[in-house]
Amino acid sequence: MGRPKAHKITRLNYCQYLLCSQINYTLTNFAEHVETLSHDTISCYFRDDKLTPPILWEYVQNQMIASEHGHIVFDDSILNKNYSKNIEAVRWQYSGNAHRIIREIDLVNFLYINPETHQY
Repeated sequence: MGRPKAHKITRLNYCQYLLCSQINYTLTNFAEHVETLSHDTISCYFRDDKLTPPILWEYVQNQMIASEHGHIVFDDSILNKNYSKNIEAVRWQYSGNAHRIIREIDLVNFLYINPETHQY
């Protein structure tokens, strides 16, 4: 049988993952769905190549069809990482849920909804 063909991580395949994933957007989940990629491989890629909002917009803007009844929703969440001392993205921030400053990763979700085309 041999070894599975190695996949190279690219911005495009990560953006496609973000578009297809409905529940879990973590790099660990991404790695679990691509047999030849590990969480460490993906982390190294993102350490060297930043996926900025303008780059993400470039990939998704043509898929959004304007609608008078459509919505764009932004929602931010704080992921508590009080016990994670070596994760580069962890920052100190106030948590309304904890009512104090905690070590966290801030996650911003962007959702597009078009009820006329049933796109999201």
